[in-house]
Amino acid sequence: MQGNQQVIEKLNELLAGELSAMDQYFVHSRMYQDWALNKLYERINHEFDDEKEHAAALIERILFLGGLPDMVTRVPIKVGQDVPSMLQNDLDLEYKVVTDLREVMALCESVRDYVTRDILLKMLDDTEEDHAHWLEQQLGLIQRIGLPNYLQSQM
Repeated sequence: MQGNQQVIEKLNELLAGELSAMDQYFVHSRMYQDWALNKLYERINHEFDDEKEHAAALIERILFLGGLPDMVTRVPIKVGQDVPSMLQNDLDLEYKVVTDLREVMALCESVRDYVTRDILLKMLDDTEEDHAHWLEQQLGLIQRIGLPNYLQSQM
């Protein structure tokens, strides 16, 4: 099926974001593992898998619409140096993904591509309800109980 070219281009931009998120989560998960923060490792490794699923869904949709997935382009990642900066960098990335998803969903609505919009809606739900919310909770915990107590709880 030949899809709207502008939608395909925007899906490739979203793909660049998901691939970059995968890279950032991958590095952060391994840093947590190296620091023996096993609970953080497990959760962020799970987020890495979720981003992989999002990237796969975008690739499949781009191909279905007759486009070619751009697997080279990435947005710059921000690798943190400590737990709070890593969590904040991941949250900032998720906030950007939310904004980008909403913009592309509006485009899909305008060109009446409701199937793509629905695929992106599921990704938006994952991003807002799971990823961003969890990261906000962790940063809130650090503020409420202090970094040393938080780190101890993540071992």
